[in-house]
Amino acid sequence: MTSRLTRRRLLGTGMALGAAGLMPVRGFAESGRVVFSTYTGSWEEAHRDVLVPAFKKAYGADVALDPLLALDQIAKVRAARNNPPFDLILMDPGPALVAIGDDLVQPFDKTQSKHFGDLLPAAQDERGPGIFFQVVGMAYNPEKVKTPPKSWMDLWKPEYKGRVGLTNLGSTLGTAFMVELARLQGGSETDIEPAFKAIKELLPSVAGIAPNPGALATLYQQGQIDIGPANFNNVQLLRARGVPIEFAKPESGTIAFSTSIHIVKHAANPELAWKLIETAMSPEVQGKLADQPYTVIPTNTKVAMTGDLATFIAKDQAEMRKSFVFHDWAKINQNRAAWIERFNKEVRV
Repeated sequence: MTSRLTRRRLLGTGMALGAAGLMPVRGFAESGRVVFSTYTGSWEEAHRDVLVPAFKKAYGADVALDPLLALDQIAKVRAARNNPPFDLILMDPGPALVAIGDDLVQPFDKTQSKHFGDLLPAAQDERGPGIFFQVVGMAYNPEKVKTPPKSWMDLWKPEYKGRVGLTNLGSTLGTAFMVELARLQGGSETDIEPAFKAIKELLPSVAGIAPNPGALATLYQQGQIDIGPANFNNVQLLRARGVPIEFAKPESGTIAFSTSIHIVKHAANPELAWKLIETAMSPEVQGKLADQPYTVIPTNTKVAMTGDLATFIAKDQAEMRKSFVFHDWAKINQNRAAWIERFNKEVRV
């Protein structure tokens, strides 16, 4: 089993590196084209199918999507600070604070925006508007897991031995799960020692540790795992493809965080970059993304919570705020690099 899982881990890493190798080289500004580094997996699909066509229709310009994890996006912008490879980057809260602190992004000018004021207050950030929420709960295969899980601690049940899937801490999903696990056992955003202890006890049940949420979704699709922490939107996309998978909200609350788009400092096309963010905030785009198969959780208050969002997440934004568990990513960032290194050394299957 060890060699098979090692190959699986290497395959996921190779896929991410392969995507990075496709990154366009930009030696000059391209007047009708903006380069947007989005996330891998369902985010790339959603942006390609909904956001890109809407932007082209509104402004007659093209978009090149370059899917990468947030930390990889930051590394590439740092390496070419004066001639960045992207005009825009997609960030979860932890990486966003790093990008802002390193002076890699420039503010979004809200003065001409039609949609910035319609965002939920938590998403109205001029450093980079929040354009959707991500939530983390438990994914499970209903054909193998007959009783829907109710608690994160259900993952330690003996009947799930060899069927649990995780992601490493290089992803926001992986780090958020570890922080929440620590919080439920007396730890905090600055102390996740209880989570490391619990994860080591869970290892006999772990069938695979994916490098990113997209690779984790592949393991569900291949039937190699049956239960574990997962992003809601990835679960929904797999359901739409006929994969036997469901989403369960932990009784302690669903982990949530706002994901933002930022204009890169020294971007080749800052004007088009601003227009792409404006398009992403619009109720038309957010409304389409909220529908199946993507069911992305909107930040625009003009978009109603309907369908699967109302069934699995919240009936409205008031209920959403009550059921979401937010973490302090400024505190998490103080130790995250060390946690990632430790996790990669100590947590193996």
